[in-house]
Amino acid sequence: MKTSKTAQELFQTAFESRYTWDEDFPGYSAKVQLIQGQETYTGKIFIHRDLSVEVSGISDIEVQEGIYIQLRNVVTHCKPASFNEEYGEHEFIQSTDDTQATVIIVKGESLNSTYKIKGREICQETRVKGSTAFVIDTHENLDTGEGYIANRYDAIFRDLKTNEIQSILKFEDTYEKVGNYYLMIKQVVQDSQDVKDTIAEFSYSDIKLQESAMM
Repeated sequence: MKTSKTAQELFQTAFESRYTWDEDFPGYSAKVQLIQGQETYTGKIFIHRDLSVEVSGISDIEVQEGIYIQLRNVVTHCKPASFNEEYGEHEFIQSTDDTQATVIIVKGESLNSTYKIKGREICQETRVKGSTAFVIDTHENLDTGEGYIANRYDAIFRDLKTNEIQSILKFEDTYEKVGNYYLMIKQVVQDSQDVKDTIAEFSYSDIKLQESAMM
């Protein structure tokens, strides 16, 4: 009889099947355009070799901060990470749900999250941050041949005490390979919180890796 994989093994497989940049990632620069309602903003962005983010050339501070946060999220998902460093001290509990997805509860000193896994991919993440609980459902992944990247997903944020929905965001991301690396060239975010949906469209062009990546 074949022994079934443990909860930790299942989660580790899904975690390590994600696409990430490697240790040689050199950083890059790009032009950014954000279309938000009737407004269009343009500027310059840098994701440096140390994975720090810089946004310049945008006079509206809130818009500049919004682009910075968006790029920090990109870095969070693409940066190389060791499973043992991230989750080595955590506890993993396995169950299933009515969709036959594998449910993995991850418990740690400062983390208590629930993930759903189908095949080798994470399809849902539920976490609590401060007074807010959020659920991210992934509907489509890009198979790069070097790992998967979520490129169509929704996020629902709720007040932890009242369970009231604070916001519903729908994302569609587009990646292209530049040199040796897949980089985001577009993200469309639909905010469905209000009666009338609002859409923000981030576009990145004239992407230039540092020369070391092209050698």
